[in-house]
Amino acid sequence: MTIAPEQAAWFHETFGLIADNVEQALLGKRHVIELVLATAVSGGHVLLEDAPGTGKTALARAIGQTIHGTSSRIQFTPDLLPGDVTGITVFDQKSGEFEFHAGPVFANIVLADEINRASPKTQSALLEVMEEGQVTIDGVTRPVGTPFLVIATQNPIEQGGTYRLPEAQLDRFSIKTSIGYPDEAATMRILQGVGTPKGELEAIVGTDTIVAMTELSRSVYVNPLVSDYIMRLVDATRRASEVRLGVSVRGAIALSRLAMTWAAAAGRSYATPDDVRELAVAALAHRLVLEPEAEFDGVTQNAVVNQILLDVPAPRENGVA
Repeated sequence: MTIAPEQAAWFHETFGLIADNVEQALLGKRHVIELVLATAVSGGHVLLEDAPGTGKTALARAIGQTIHGTSSRIQFTPDLLPGDVTGITVFDQKSGEFEFHAGPVFANIVLADEINRASPKTQSALLEVMEEGQVTIDGVTRPVGTPFLVIATQNPIEQGGTYRLPEAQLDRFSIKTSIGYPDEAATMRILQGVGTPKGELEAIVGTDTIVAMTELSRSVYVNPLVSDYIMRLVDATRRASEVRLGVSVRGAIALSRLAMTWAAAAGRSYATPDDVRELAVAALAHRLVLEPEAEFDGVTQNAVVNQILLDVPAPRENGVA
């Protein structure tokens, strides 16, 4: 069943209100906010590669407050254990029973700060929860709830003492993007305290609204021409001479779901090739494994995807039935 025009209009209005509210805490970063919100509604997760002090924590907290949900922050360090993320069972001597102490992963918005500083075992504990949406400890499975969004960060500058995320784990993230520094106008507003929220942001919607938006986004119509376009883009990444490993099927699905959410956020009941083009770099680039010679020559994953977008023709009929 395709999303009705009035439902698309409601989605567009609600999405805009949420983005407006979050932007109070992150001035001048509207596009990044919309990308992260679209990923959350699509049921995905975000990897931010950014320098310290760009507002990563503020973004996660603002989204949690706006949707009247819970948010947590995990500072990843080399000595962090999997139980510090997921939680542990502790024996209560008074009751004579084991009691579960939930970890910080039991929240709607989880900020995993500097995920590449933790050991691969601890990284895997978080990535397993991202994939399954649940934690199994001592044979007992506990769902983390919905909505569930992980915003993981890594510092692109300091690589000493870090554990690089394997390609298979990078593939678990729907998008990889960066917030970056604000422009001069936004920086001046921040320095003058204009538009900076005092205390917590007002909750605009409940978590049940995000769940409803997720269900609606899955009803957005995707023309076979648009699906074919996504398939040809993904196939082109696998055949590119600079690429050793192209985009997986999971990546194609993530791009399709993001395009559906992006269309609904624009108030449309159908996805277009333009939606795909706008999201392709964020959704696909981090999944590519480049040939060593290409990396040595300065080729980047983003550049490869941008070139593929130029080379692969989009549907002429704009993908609309």
